[in-house]
Amino acid sequence: MKAMILAAGRGERLRPLTDHTPKPLLPAGGRPLIEHTLEALVRAGFTDIVINIAHLGEQIRARLGDGGGFGARIRYSDEGDHALETAGGIRQALDLLGPGPFVVVNGDIGTDYDFARLRREPAGDAHLVLAPNPPHHPQGDFRLDGDRVTPSPDGISVYTFAGIGLYRPELFAPLPTGRAPLAPLLRQAMAGGRITGELHPGFWLDIGTADRLEAYDRWLHGRRGAQTPPTGSLFDMRRLGR
Repeated sequence: MKAMILAAGRGERLRPLTDHTPKPLLPAGGRPLIEHTLEALVRAGFTDIVINIAHLGEQIRARLGDGGGFGARIRYSDEGDHALETAGGIRQALDLLGPGPFVVVNGDIGTDYDFARLRREPAGDAHLVLAPNPPHHPQGDFRLDGDRVTPSPDGISVYTFAGIGLYRPELFAPLPTGRAPLAPLLRQAMAGGRITGELHPGFWLDIGTADRLEAYDRWLHGRRGAQTPPTGSLFDMRRLGR
């Protein structure tokens, strides 16, 4: 089974850090964000990986190469100067992902989720991983009724989409090429009862701001028992104005 890491976003809320460094290469725990996700996927048995790139994407290609140094085979879906959003990016990469189900992970999350849980066929069009609502997103995204994911009719949802999902290519194949968000596509499939899900109660963080990037950095260092971040960390970048 193949996996895809979404790495084409510009990271506007992390500027000026992302003016010269693509968001997936920002450091946490002394290493680029994307390497933590890549290594977690490889540990779970996902070694055939597609990465979409856009803003400063050649830096990602130069850093990760063909994936051999990580025990993986990496191929890139280049979206040019303008990212295609989540569904559009997945649609463009379908030829690389192949005819079977595949896993997609946002490149801007930190988590201890075990991706090996997704090495199976989804019951419907997709299987989503949800997380308890973080303080910055208290309204959540979707409800989880048993193993079925549904929209919230009153606008207040129970859980937040963790940016981790198992998908069938048939969900994206009807889309025209170009920009397309994921949420409307998921809600349409939810209306037909074709989306299942699970709750991950462990560590999960959406790394959308510098404060959250620092929080992930602290979590990684605390997990390893480190007392201070090494040279090249986020703290050094901010101090130097990079």
